[in-house]
Amino acid sequence: MVKALAQKALPQETDPRLKDLEKTLVAFDGSLLPALPKMIWALWLDQDHKAAKLHLEFDLLKSVPTQATLTDGNQNEKTILRKKLSSGKIYVIDAGYAQYSLFEDILRAQSSFVCRLRDNAVWETLYEKELSPKDRNAGVQKDFVVRLGSKVKQDDLSTPVRVIEIHHFDPVPRRRPSRVSSKKTFRTREEDYTLLIVTDLLELSAELIALIFRFRWQIELFFRWFKCILKCQHFLSLSENGLAIQVYCALIASLLISLWSGRKPDKRTYEMLCLHMQGWASDQELERHLESLNKKLETKKIS
Repeated sequence: MVKALAQKALPQETDPRLKDLEKTLVAFDGSLLPALPKMIWALWLDQDHKAAKLHLEFDLLKSVPTQATLTDGNQNEKTILRKKLSSGKIYVIDAGYAQYSLFEDILRAQSSFVCRLRDNAVWETLYEKELSPKDRNAGVQKDFVVRLGSKVKQDDLSTPVRVIEIHHFDPVPRRRPSRVSSKKTFRTREEDYTLLIVTDLLELSAELIALIFRFRWQIELFFRWFKCILKCQHFLSLSENGLAIQVYCALIASLLISLWSGRKPDKRTYEMLCLHMQGWASDQELERHLESLNKKLETKKIS
């Protein structure tokens, strides 16, 4: 059902440079859903700290989920991605998926990848590509074509790839410091830092690769919508099947909102749908709200 509804969704207004990509741009990531200690199947840290994990594939141009899998919190995210690989996609993934053999599996599935590398990554430089003024304006500092991995690991990835070094600076200071996990060494609290991006897309400009990875943040915003607005941190069932039903219902509801409104779901539309289902808003009021969203979208396109 989720995949069928996602296919009906239309691309959202986005950067025009992304519309010419030959492959579908998708992000893949996992997010923990804290569970109760009595949920025996939700293995995570210990008996008192349980969690389920939602593994999600997200279409970055349509801003909708396309596939989802629910597991216990200890399930390996790279294993789930391997099972979900398909052709004709660009997988935009964070450093937790930076495994050279996984990159090879993505290429064998006739897809591509744009992934953040850990700072301690090793490679053999074959040559350096020249940067354009647009690349430099996007924060790109270096663009290498390399053989990725040490001599022991180089055979895991059979083809040369690009490593792009990007300088990131956030002029807006964070209101509260983000939590940095000791297991995820690529995370940082710094506002001024350099990140490494690896991709097999040798022909695209470095500026466009940087833009593609920037769009990965859309899946993080969806996780926030999923947990905070759709209230999927409060479970209606203790069983794995019951929780899966709740998760899929929330994903389907989010997709229906996108299909009805023609845009990314927001809190106001969700509230209107809740009021309508409770009988507090009439059919006419719901229709007027959806029409107002469509008018705003048309006005934005004209301007």
